Amino acid sequence: MLGQLPRVVSERVLVGPETSDDAGVYLIDDERALVQTLDFFTPIVDDPFEYGQIAAANSLSDVYAMGGVPLTALNIVCYPMQEQPKEWLVDILRGGADKIAESGAVLLGGHTVNDPEIKYGLSVTGIVHPRAITANQGARPGDRLVLTKAIGTGIVTTAIKRGTASYAATRAAVDSMRTLNAAASRAMVRIGVHAATDITGFGLLGHLYEMLAASCVSARLDCAAIPLLPEAAEHAREGVNTGGGRSNEEYLRECVRFVGDVPEWLRVLLFDPQTSGGLLMAVSPEREGALLAALAEEGVAIRAVIGTIVEEGSPGTIEVRGG
Repeated sequence: MLGQLPRVVSERVLVGPETSDDAGVYLIDDERALVQTLDFFTPIVDDPFEYGQIAAANSLSDVYAMGGVPLTALNIVCYPMQEQPKEWLVDILRGGADKIAESGAVLLGGHTVNDPEIKYGLSVTGIVHPRAITANQGARPGDRLVLTKAIGTGIVTTAIKRGTASYAATRAAVDSMRTLNAAASRAMVRIGVHAATDITGFGLLGHLYEMLAASCVSARLDCAAIPLLPEAAEHAREGVNTGGGRSNEEYLRECVRFVGDVPEWLRVLLFDPQTSGGLLMAVSPEREGALLAALAEEGVAIRAVIGTIVEEGSPGTIEVRGG
């Protein structure tokens, strides 16, 4: 459908839709470029304040993935005003405002539509130095792939809706989703990486594929190195899956090759759509140690080296190696 739209051509557009990046980047001058993005979705947790926090963190993440700093935000709200308590909407907006304030950005307003289904998110504008953009494009053979959050939010939140997730697993998933990627972004900008993306709706394999295709390279992943949220494996073993995960698997079927013992439950998690996931960075082997140290200094708890960029295979090909 997007291919039927006219292509926007401007010498000031540094990053557009062609490389499936997390945000667009527009050049202001030699020292400044605007980073612009928006995202919103339906509730994935019961608590309205936490839902607002998660939705806002997810929206802000696109700016961090580009190496930028959020400046301003606008609320995007769809809400059934006559059917649901207005106090819920206040709590959702309070949760969003909490994360906007934590990011250092300023909330300028927003727009609300009366809608049968609740939806919330942000339109975010950030700023980045034109020579410090961390786009999808740029990964090089030999680069190491570093991930900063555990995966499995789609599986765990589905288990939460079914009432089968424990309190501990629920809290771990919520805390991960509402954690800003600001610290990870600061570390990667300070050290310098070749490419980066955040892991959201297309899952770990989907967002990695976009990076690889844009960079005309391939990758090998080590299953044992990929961090998982508590109980994500157990629920996947029990058959918990999502429509988004199945769609991701169908879309990527020709691009992903599993080698060795990669059980079906783990494959489900690799395709699992994430909400407010971590950053995935392609860094040179020479800077890998410095990046891991910088992430530790910034307080980023998960600093997993999960694979390597390679030249073999068609661009976008992912080889997933099990035990």
